[in-house]
Amino acid sequence: MVFIPQALAEVEELNLCSRGARDKPEREVANLANVLAMVDDLFFQAKMVETARHLGIALRICTTPDALFSEISKETPRLVVLDLNSRNQPLDAIARMKSIAPGVPLVGFLSHVQTELAEQAHAAGCSEVMPRSKFTKDLATILARAKSEST
Repeated sequence: MVFIPQALAEVEELNLCSRGARDKPEREVANLANVLAMVDDLFFQAKMVETARHLGIALRICTTPDALFSEISKETPRLVVLDLNSRNQPLDAIARMKSIAPGVPLVGFLSHVQTELAEQAHAAGCSEVMPRSKFTKDLATILARAKSEST
């Protein structure tokens, strides 16, 4: 069970990683899947943090495109997750991300009724676009894919 206050406190850290990654020696953290997420919904951030923690995945939450690109410049991630309903121009972030890290898979999620936005995200270079409900249901599988690709 997720304890929201604890998870929200972790989300507020500047360089957020899952607890499993923070508790490991640095040499072991380097072998974990590096996942970045641009999500500005605090409760959804908490869900992602908790899922990543259980999987032992290094997850960093970015709430702005600038923060996302700063993290990408430090280390190329195995996966980037984008909330396409973010207030921070996610379509622009997709195009820019694809130009600086073209091989990185990008998974976007949105409301199921936003078919036009889904098409725009695909056109901008999003590898996979899905409704928020499917993303939530498949979150562990999506994150685990990034982990399996890192080994």
